[in-house]
Amino acid sequence: MQGMAPGLWLPALTNILGVRGLGGWVPAVFMVPPLCALVSPLLWGALADQRVAADRLFAWSSLIGSFALALAFAALDAGWHAAWFVGLLGLSSLFTSPSWSVLATISLVHLPNGVSQFPQVRVGATLGWIAGGLVTGLVLLADASPVAGYAAAVVRLVCGLAAFALPHTPPLGKPATAWWSRLGLGAFGLLRHRDHFVFFLVTTMFSVPLTAFYMYAPEFLLALGDTRPTATMTVAQVSEVACMFLVGSVMTRYRVKTVLSWALGLAVLRYAMSAYSGVNGEIGWHIAGIALHGVCYTFYFITAQVFLDRRVDPGMRAQAQGLLALVAGGLGPLLGAWFCGWLRGACVTGAGVQWEMFWGILAATIVLCWAVFAVFYRGRNHG
Repeated sequence: MQGMAPGLWLPALTNILGVRGLGGWVPAVFMVPPLCALVSPLLWGALADQRVAADRLFAWSSLIGSFALALAFAALDAGWHAAWFVGLLGLSSLFTSPSWSVLATISLVHLPNGVSQFPQVRVGATLGWIAGGLVTGLVLLADASPVAGYAAAVVRLVCGLAAFALPHTPPLGKPATAWWSRLGLGAFGLLRHRDHFVFFLVTTMFSVPLTAFYMYAPEFLLALGDTRPTATMTVAQVSEVACMFLVGSVMTRYRVKTVLSWALGLAVLRYAMSAYSGVNGEIGWHIAGIALHGVCYTFYFITAQVFLDRRVDPGMRAQAQGLLALVAGGLGPLLGAWFCGWLRGACVTGAGVQWEMFWGILAATIVLCWAVFAVFYRGRNHG
């Protein structure tokens, strides 16, 4: 249910706004969740580490977020000014942005062997995302309708209610006295370690071009003739499911640096495929790139979550996951929404041509991420 909620509305959002003449609002709307992710994940992480049971924090956040999401799409459906939708979506994001990191903390605390078992649990979210996309595109026929948002709000509500049955996960750290620790800012102390700094820097950089996947991959599908882009986008999650069952064994056999480097290298190929689709106009290359996206995402971000859980003090686990959410769901996507919005305007004409330049430049930015990580990240073999 955690994965199904965004899977219902996020891939359809650009097209939902477009049919209402709000295409110009797309970059601003996609900046809202990242802005909220700059605030709440660290605070929620500090609460889960120091003061509040993580399971209750997740449950109440999901319930409040569901009501705000329903109000946001109701405002859009009623034809109110787009600022109402932006504000209410921001309120929802403020409560739901930390939910992925909090749920990861709950899982990793209770699983006996997080390296091999966490991906098998996390695959549930991917299956939910697939179900969401298929329901929106094939059942609700809501690729351009606020109905997708209403459905997501209902699923988020059920998710919050079900969360009260999660295993009790009390704080593992001591209550902090310093105000910065209470706000979760103590997590920035992790950046004093060279590898942690490089990892978070590269994750921020990598999240910039990844934002285009949610913003413009469905629009490009539409331009190539796909009438059900939200359902087509689920091929990324199908490949992600397959990788979830492989990533655990891969992490036990290879160094973290190796796995993350593979993910970055495959991401370059993934965007190159979409660029080639822009050259020849064949939708198959873009769909193949979308499928490869699921592989890249799994090998990078699932490895990242397990990596942090193993490398930090137990009393900092939730805050470390919160810092990851801040850079991967906040700072990186915030920069990405601005950059990708500007890049689309600069490269893609009204006739829908020059997509090859758009995706090609994004591929080049990932090459830069790959180079920085390969040169500056050392890995545990150095100590």
